[in-house]
Amino acid sequence: MRLPAAVRERVAAVHGGAGLPERLRLYDGWAACYEQDVAALEYRAPHLATASLAFAFPAPPAEARLLDVACGTGLVARELHRRGFRCLHGVDGSAGMLERARSTGLYQELRQCILGREPLPAPAEHYDAVTVVGALGEGQVPSAAVPELLRVTKPGGFLCLTTRSNPSNLRYKAELEAVLKELERQGAWQKVLAQEVERWEKATSDEESTQGTGYISGVVYVYRKCPVPPLEEG
Repeated sequence: MRLPAAVRERVAAVHGGAGLPERLRLYDGWAACYEQDVAALEYRAPHLATASLAFAFPAPPAEARLLDVACGTGLVARELHRRGFRCLHGVDGSAGMLERARSTGLYQELRQCILGREPLPAPAEHYDAVTVVGALGEGQVPSAAVPELLRVTKPGGFLCLTTRSNPSNLRYKAELEAVLKELERQGAWQKVLAQEVERWEKATSDEESTQGTGYISGVVYVYRKCPVPPLEEG
């Protein structure tokens, strides 16, 4: 079934070339119907990302402190809660989205933060896991912000990231993967998995559709921050 025109227009607006103040205004206005729209899109990223993170996580998740970056209305928090994660903190650039996230009652802490423009409001090595689901894309969080995610992650902690593989996001995806590979080359983290998913969400146009399926594809990445090496004796 074809997406309603209003949904296609809202998605196109937030992924367009608007400047940051206008984009935040669009997200604030979208908050009230965001979950209805992503349901129409059959948006699977929150479920897929949290399933991948839970599979990789060795410790009892209820004990883990997790940061949900670009948390939106709390879709990722709902999935994490179902999988046993209880200590959830969230940040987002949109006050409207944060208001909706607060109403879920699932976050212990919520802060407004625009990743890529300012540091995350957390000390170094503070979180057992960090997620960024849906915000790593063209016109959104820049790939250069990935090291800031590592900064707030504990050694041995996990980072779960997603991006889309639709035509208009391929340049960003290539830039992101170059950053991910360089951090791995530097020994900053180790790749746990990279899962390509064909039916990530419905396409908003025929041009974005993967091989005429009516859907776009995407990918989930899970990395583990390398532990601090032990001090040499002597």
